[in-house]
Amino acid sequence: QVQLVQSGGELVQAGGSLRLSCVASGGILSWYNMGWFRQPPGKEREFVAGISRSGGVTRYDDSVEGRFTISRDNAKNTVYLQMNSLKPGDTAVYYCAADGIRSRTSIMTSDYDYWGQGTQVTVSS
Repeated sequence: QVQLVQSGGELVQAGGSLRLSCVASGGILSWYNMGWFRQPPGKEREFVAGISRSGGVTRYDDSVEGRFTISRDNAKNTVYLQMNSLKPGDTAVYYCAADGIRSRTSIMTSDYDYWGQGTQVTVSS
């Protein structure tokens, strides 16, 4: 069973950048499609970005396309979310997640079996 530990969230001004990291232990990261999700205050958890096992295929929600980049280093068992041009609307708790079953990355929270602990990202205006 894989465990996911996140780091990198903090308070940042609008227009700034952050990089979130998600390190996997207890399993081999290359076995999993990986996703980043976020949960804004008072709202449901939503898909942000996903990456295939090899890293060759990525997908993004329209709200972050062109500003966020998901990547992975399987040798380091780590997935990243580079966030640029941050907006106050990006404020949320961010979660990484792993899916070991499906052949393609999913945007559905229910398709992911393992979750990180969450990290707060706050963007001030």
